[in-house]
Order: sequence, then C-alpha cells, then structure tokens
Amino acid sequence: MTIRLEVPHDAAAVDDILDRSFAPGRERKTAYRLRDGVPPIPSLSFVNVLPGGGVAATLRFWPIAIGWDRVPAILLGPLAVDPALQGLGFGKALMRHGLAAAAEEGHRIVVLVGDPGYYEPFGFTRAMAENLALPGPVEAHRFLARELVAGSLQGVHGMIQRVEPEPAFVPPCRLSGAGLAFAEP
Repeated sequence: MTIRLEVPHDAAAVDDILDRSFAPGRERKTAYRLRDGVPPIPSLSFVNVLPGGGVAATLRFWPIAIGWDRVPAILLGPLAVDPALQGLGFGKALMRHGLAAAAEEGHRIVVLVGDPGYYEPFGFTRAMAENLALPGPVEAHRFLARELVAGSLQGVHGMIQRVEPEPAFVPPCRLSGAGLAFAEP
C-alpha cells in the first residue's frame, strides 16, 4: 500500500469511489453541509494507491470550530474505500496515517459521523462528543469524537460550526495619473 497526499488529478477517482461507496443524496447530510464550499485541509487529504497508480481509498479532514469560543477542531471524512477493495486494510491504513499526520500538525480534536464499530478501535467514542452538537439531523450514536491531545475536550461544548475559507488576497490599489495602479507590498 502506498499512501500519499491527494493531488488535483485524483479528483475524478475520489469522486467515483465516494459515489460508489455512499448512498445517493449523501451531499444533503449534515456532515456534507459543514464541508460544502470549504476546501479540505490539503496537508490532511490522503489517498491510498495501488501499484499501478489507481486510487483504492480516500480520506480527508476539514476545518471546523466548536461553540461560542470557536475552539478549533477537524472533521474527519469521508473515509471511503473502493467497494471492490473493502476489507483489505486500505481504510484502516489511511485512518492510522491520517490521525498521526493530524496530531503531528498540532490538531487536538477530531469529530466525525460514522459507524461506531469501525471508528471506536481508533479511539473515537460517543462519550467524547456528548457536549457537542451538529447543526442538523444525525443519528446520535454515530456522532463521535476523539482527542489527539489528552484533555483537549475538557470544558469544550457547543455547536459544530463551519470554518469559511479565507478570501483570496487582492493587493491594494492606488490612484495614479494613468488610472489605477497596484500598490507595492
């Protein structure tokens, strides 16, 4: 197995795996609404590739904030494995790799909506998410959290919120005798 960062030319393969792995209408779910229009964290977007270069699995993390204090956290998902390759360890390898990379980058809290039976062995629990809420419907037993740094969720409570993408930088301009000119930085 080879795990690497996702690159733009992976987009079609990733979309295909997501379409085949999840039910139609997945984009209407609460977790997707938190991600809509927000790019995933590039340094935490991974694919597991086959020897021939085909994408076998994908995992992305997204920036979120919790509560009025806007405590920074990350939303895991989707994690998806090509249905023809499920059960071969591609997803578990991505989980271990992604969580280690998130911890290395200094992230402290990870939340997700998913199957407790799959995610609990990676340290996710419903108890860790008890004081958190999502801005839409979700089956409560599937809303899980994990601390990457012990104690990070202590005292944290509230609604999970989107983190809007930063606007593109537009250099300031000034008027000149010939019209508008860009100011030197």
